[in-house]
Amino acid sequence: MALDPDVQIVLDMIQVAGRPPFEKLTPPEARQAYANSRKVLSPEAQAVAETSDITATGPLGDIPLRLYRPIGTEPSERLPALIYYHGGGWLLGDLESHDVICRRFANAARCRVVSVDYRMAPEHKFPASIDDCAAATRWAFEHADRLGIDPARVAVGGDSAGGNLAAVVGLMARDGTIPPLAFQLLIYPATDMMMTTVSSQTTSGGVPLTSATMRWFIDHYMRDAADARDWRASPLRAADLSGTAQALVLTCTHDPLCDEGIAYGRRLEREGVRVLHLHYSDQIHGFVSMGRIIRAADVAIDMMGAALRKALWPPAPAG
Repeated sequence: MALDPDVQIVLDMIQVAGRPPFEKLTPPEARQAYANSRKVLSPEAQAVAETSDITATGPLGDIPLRLYRPIGTEPSERLPALIYYHGGGWLLGDLESHDVICRRFANAARCRVVSVDYRMAPEHKFPASIDDCAAATRWAFEHADRLGIDPARVAVGGDSAGGNLAAVVGLMARDGTIPPLAFQLLIYPATDMMMTTVSSQTTSGGVPLTSATMRWFIDHYMRDAADARDWRASPLRAADLSGTAQALVLTCTHDPLCDEGIAYGRRLEREGVRVLHLHYSDQIHGFVSMGRIIRAADVAIDMMGAALRKALWPPAPAG
């Protein structure tokens, strides 16, 4: 299928730079390459009213968080919140790598954003990242007054591996181990570590995330083959998705995670969950964070921000 011309520019830049695929690098080398590419592809950071770095209490120590308050709000104002888990294959990324997108969501949805810097593989394998994300989310609910958050209007979200973590936390909230959620924002989420779909097996050549790269991430993240069948790793394999919060699922064609993201959205819909599915036929995995070059990123963030705002700012009752 045809690519957005802006995407082709990014692919040409990668080829000219001669950057090897992540699976040819060590984890430290991959982290540095990922950070370098963000500097080139991420747009300028939007101003927000306030940011602060704090920590939540986790199962094995403090979990770093970054809080964002949107433009046009007061420090004392109680606002809805998006708790965001960054992408990067459970191995890459941090609070800095997703600072730009968190600022955009804060302003677009007029909500506070809580960005979570969870433990990552291969130093901390499955389910360490889930344990941290769940703990940070519970902590945010428990400290809602301090954070200026309305606990009745909390969403979770993330991209790629972060979308996987958000889907899992969404199921945990449905089951009562985390307080109820108002929304889940799943941006090209990984939902099945078994890699059985067509796109997971056939995405190759030229794009930043190929089937081989995804296998490399999963191999670093999983402790053994049995982990891939655990619903906390593969939420698509959960017995029941009903009762979870309404969702926005974004997918794109040139992505090994395309088919499993579509499948997750369809299962949510079949099992009674309200779903908005945005699909980009001409985009690559990760494009939402490449707004300096790929103009469609701005459109996607605006649409997701509008959906978040609608979900988190329901109309006042008549009368």
